Amino acid sequence: MLVAAAVCPCPPLLVPDVAAGAAPELDAARTACTDALGVLAASRPDLLIVIGPADLAGRGPHPEGATGGFQEFGVDLDVRLGRDLGTVAERPLAPSLAVGAWLLSRTGWAGTPVEALGVGEPLETARCTETGRALAARADRVALLVMGDGSACRTLKAPGYLDERAAGFDAAASRALGAADTGALIALDEALAYELKAAGRAPWQVLAGAGEAAGLDGRLLYDDAPYGVGYMVAAWS
Repeated sequence: MLVAAAVCPCPPLLVPDVAAGAAPELDAARTACTDALGVLAASRPDLLIVIGPADLAGRGPHPEGATGGFQEFGVDLDVRLGRDLGTVAERPLAPSLAVGAWLLSRTGWAGTPVEALGVGEPLETARCTETGRALAARADRVALLVMGDGSACRTLKAPGYLDERAAGFDAAASRALGAADTGALIALDEALAYELKAAGRAPWQVLAGAGEAAGLDGRLLYDDAPYGVGYMVAAWS
C-alpha cells in the first residue's frame, strides 16, 4: 500500500546546471523538494516509484539503473535512476523522470529499490487511477515521487501565454495536493488541464488512485509560478 508520497515540479530548470545564471530563482523550490523527499525516506518504503509526464518514447516502465540526461537542454549531465545494476536500459528516462532521478541523487537516496513510470499526458482519469491502484499493490510499503507541473498559462510570458482559468486550476490542484485530497485530484478536468498545458494532471491522478485507501495526511510545501508555470511541492505521509 502507499505509505508516503512526494510531489515535485519537473522543469529541467530545477537542475542548477541547466538553469545556470537563473538557478537562484528556484532555490526555494529545491529546498521544498528536499524536504518532501525527506518524508519519503522517513517512511522506509520497500519500493519507490518515480512517476512523471512523458512523450510517446518515454512512456511506460523504466527499471532501476535506467539513465537519462540533460544534453537536449545544453548541459552535459547524466543521471541514473537508483543503483547501477549493471544492466543497459533500452531507452533513456523522460526529462521529468531524469529530474526525479537528479533529486534522488542530490538527496543521497540509497538502499530502497527505485523504478519509474512515464505517463502520457492524454491518459484518461480512469486509467490514471487504475494505474495508481496497481502501483500501490506492488509492495507492502510503496512510496511515490510524483513529478509534474501545473498550468503553463499564468502570465503573458508563460509558455502557453495568459489564460484567466489557469490560476483557478492551479489553486484547486494545490489545495488537493496539500490536503492529500484524492477525490479533488480525481475531479481535475482532463480537457481543461490539456488546454492549460498542465503536465502534472495525469501523474497527480495516478497518485490519487494509489492513495485512495491509504488515509495519508498532506502538507503543501511550495506553491508559486516563477515563470508563469504552476510549480507545487507537497508531501503525503
